[in-house]
Amino acid sequence: MLAALAENWWAFLMRGIFAILFGIGALAFPGITLLVLLVLFGFYCLVDGFASLAMAFEAEKKGWYIIGGLVSLAAGVITFARPGVTALALLFIIGFWAIVRGITDVVVAFEIRKLVEGEWMLALGGVVSVLFGLLVLARPAGGALALIWLIAFFALILGFLLVGVGFKLRRLKKAGEAVAQAAS
Repeated sequence: MLAALAENWWAFLMRGIFAILFGIGALAFPGITLLVLLVLFGFYCLVDGFASLAMAFEAEKKGWYIIGGLVSLAAGVITFARPGVTALALLFIIGFWAIVRGITDVVVAFEIRKLVEGEWMLALGGVVSVLFGLLVLARPAGGALALIWLIAFFALILGFLLVGVGFKLRRLKKAGEAVAQAAS
């Protein structure tokens, strides 16, 4: 399992980079329309879903990667299929998506804790996702600007944590390659 994770370090990095870009975009344009927010969120969910499914092909325990990927893809498809959805409905989609996605990241972190040092970053990212989802569901009428800032900070925090996981796995991959090369 560690070899599969290390081989796919780029998927964690990609998820993190897109989350950071999403967060920066949301902060840079706080007055964006709901339609633009919808497109950004839908695109992020699709990229996140495809990255998770790509990891599932290499992972020993595929289930949580598949669940997380399918949830992200479903959120992205629903977002694009119903562009006229109300802000309240979008908030519920985002809230439930963040909770389920966060739970899957925490479970994966626990599965890899004996294999990867620093797995706490993935677990913390999952906890942040769950807390964000709960907050969105608890206060859906908090205002569009507050929502944009909340989403942006969530994406930035999650993004930096996922980038950290990606680089940690990349170092493990390089260390494994060095050991294999020395043994040859």
